[in-house]
Parts: sequence; C-alpha cells; structure tokens
Amino acid sequence: MANNKGAKRSFPTIHEKAAGIDIGSRFHVAAVPPDLCEEPVQTFGSFTGDLHRLALWLKSLGITTVAMESTGVYWIPAFEILQEHGIEALLVNARSTKNVPGRKTDVNDAQWIQQLHQFGLLRGSFQPASDIAALRTFSRHRERLLEYGAAHIQHMQKALMQMNVQLHHVVSDICGATGMKIIRAIIAGNRDPKMLASMRDIRCKESVETIESALIGNYRPEHLLSLRHALELFDIYQSKVDECDKEIEIVLQVLQSHSDMPIDPIPPKPKRHRTKQMNEPRFDVRGLLYNIVGTDLTQVHGLGPHTALKLVAECGTDMSRWPTVKHFTSWLTLCPGAKISGGKILSSRSRRSTNRAATLLRLSAVNVGKTDTALGAFYRRLAARIGKAKAVNATARKIAVLFYNTLRYGTIYNDPGSSYYETQYRERVIKGLRKKAKQFGFDLQEAEAAGVS
Repeated sequence: MANNKGAKRSFPTIHEKAAGIDIGSRFHVAAVPPDLCEEPVQTFGSFTGDLHRLALWLKSLGITTVAMESTGVYWIPAFEILQEHGIEALLVNARSTKNVPGRKTDVNDAQWIQQLHQFGLLRGSFQPASDIAALRTFSRHRERLLEYGAAHIQHMQKALMQMNVQLHHVVSDICGATGMKIIRAIIAGNRDPKMLASMRDIRCKESVETIESALIGNYRPEHLLSLRHALELFDIYQSKVDECDKEIEIVLQVLQSHSDMPIDPIPPKPKRHRTKQMNEPRFDVRGLLYNIVGTDLTQVHGLGPHTALKLVAECGTDMSRWPTVKHFTSWLTLCPGAKISGGKILSSRSRRSTNRAATLLRLSAVNVGKTDTALGAFYRRLAARIGKAKAVNATARKIAVLFYNTLRYGTIYNDPGSSYYETQYRERVIKGLRKKAKQFGFDLQEAEAAGVS
C-alpha cells in the first residue's frame, strides 16, 4: 500500500486561464497564473488607454475570465472595457474575497483574488444585459432627480410659512393642481386672497372661505425671492425627470422590439391603479411592460406600474438567472439567514443589504398591509404575532415569489381575498386546538354542536 503521508493536497483548478484584479481609484493591480509570464503581477493606471492596455495584455496571455471586487464605482470602466475585448468579467462581493490575516498589500490582494477565482471559489454578482443596465441607470437617475426636487418642495413650504401663508394646511399637497396654481400666481404678483382662493380645484376638500383665510400673508420681498428660486429649481428638476422619462420609454420600446408580442390583449386595469400618482412616468408603462414580459405584473397586489418598472430595471426580465425562487429571495436578502454550529441554530436573522429591489418590495409590503387582500391579511396576522418589522420582510418575500413566478412561468395571480385567508387561518388554528385537546383526553366541539347557548 502506497504511503501518502507526505503527499501534498491542493484544490482542483476550475479556471486555468483566470486572472484577478485589485481595483483602485488611481491604478489597478492585475495578477495572472505564475506559469504564464515572468511578471505575473503588473500595475496599470486607471485612464482609458491604460485599461485597454490591461485588456490586451490579458488577451495576449490567453486569459478568458477575470475577477474583481466591487470597489465603489471604480470597477465599472474596467468591467465594461474587459467585456468589450471579449473577456468574461466577474464582479464579486468583497465579503467573499477576504484575505487571510497577514500582510495587506494591493499585490497580495490581486494574487489572492486570482487564486480564489482559479479554484472556482468566487461567484459573480448579478449583472443585467446592456439594455436592462441602461434602463436601471435611467431609473436610478430619475429617483435621484425626484429626491433633489423634493428638497425644493420643502423650501417652498418654508418660504410660505415665513410669509404666514398656510397653504399646506388647506391643501393636501402644495404641488397639486390647487397648490401650484396659487404659488405661481403669488410669484406673478397676485396677492389678493379672494383671487387666489378662486383657483381652488373642485376636488379640494376645504372651502373657498377657509383657503382665503389661509392665504392672507405677510408678503416680504426676501421670502418671495426664496419662494421664486425654490419653484424655479423645482421646475428644472421636473423638466429633467421628463427627459429621463423619454429615455426610459425609448429603452422600453427597444426591449419591446426584441420580445415576442403576447397573443392575448392586456387585462383590464385593476381598480387600485385608476388614480395616477404625481411622480409616475408620463407614458403607458403598463402597456409597454406587458408587451415585453408577456404578462401583467400589476395584477399582483402591491405592484403598481411604476413599482413594476423599477423592479424590472433592477432584476431584468430573465428570471432563469436564478435557478429557483429560493435563489431569488436569497439574492434579495429576504429569506432567513442560517448560522448553524454543532447542529444548533445560532441566528436566523436576514442579513443586511442595500439591494434596491428588496427596498421596493418592502415598501410594497407596507402598502399592501393596509388593503383588504390575502397579502394584507397575511401581513396583519404576522404583525400582531411577531412584530411589524418581521411582517414587512415576510410579506415582501411573498410578493417577490409572486413576481418571480409571474415573470418566469407566466403565472396569473388571482387574489382569493382576505376572508379566504382568514378562513384558512381559522381552520388551521382549530385543527391545532383539537389535536392538543385530544392529547389531554378531551374532545373539542363547536358551541352550537355542544348545545352551549
């Protein structure tokens, strides 16, 4: 029998032509297998010409795949240029590439990433196709513009309060139809409360007299200047949002041209989506999404047209990137964690993440919890038993499962209603109580059947 006592064990090589890059703001350190060249570790600048030289050097050595850490936004130019040169680029989470304790240098980091990738120990992060990546960039930029514009809404409200024009007390939204007409009239020089109050929209709840009393203010020039500047800046951001909407519509039309048009017409719009929100895109989002994915995502409770658009921008339309729905919810960090040692569960807390799709689903869960639906009943039951935070996470996971099944398998969602869910829950509880009573030698019966008044 051969003596393997002194035999040296090693990991099997999965990627023979694998490289690793340590990303930096000013330069990148690339490492390749030592047997490919005399200098397996080289440093390249972060300029575009340097990145092309990096790609050509890797191609000359026959490198087919490269792994790099997601360092800020510095990885994006290197990632895109490597892909342009036909090299498979993997973006990996820094948590997966933590080095063993010891000396910490850029060279060591690059070599460590290369070794992990060579042995197949790294997994690439989700990166959408180019069209979806463009849609995601436009969608995220649009959200930032809305956030910047919201700050100027607060500035307008502050200037009005300094003039003691309490418009926000008599209208639900100062950026609504009534509020914007009055603010623009004030900036144009109209100070007559009766004239301003006459601009009230017929849907406004407050009376003309109440609005007139709220519009008697101390119109000082410095506050009027602040109000005018805030309105002008708000209008600028709104115009930029409109530009984003046009670009998003163009991307959706391109995606529609690459997709097979559905045979069946789009279902009727759900009643809960009849009212249009202020910040929604100003084109037919629901119709374009239906033509792209072949099913109506807005039938799922909690997913309006705008929310569905943002989820598609974050996750794409190809759900086969996640083999099962469990992989999808794990990527979203909406599933319980699993820290087990010695057969004992140490923690089942969901890990923290900044996943934007998960944030959208949690917001949808909060909104759906107020509705008279099966998902709303599920949220309220869990909130009463384990708290609202965990109930939001669990409901968000349910919506994610419905979103995954709808996109991948074309599942049509039919809400059974909160009463159906409550009936199922009641039957489940009664079954458990009967089982428990039987264990103690009792027979559980209904009050009417037992003859109890």
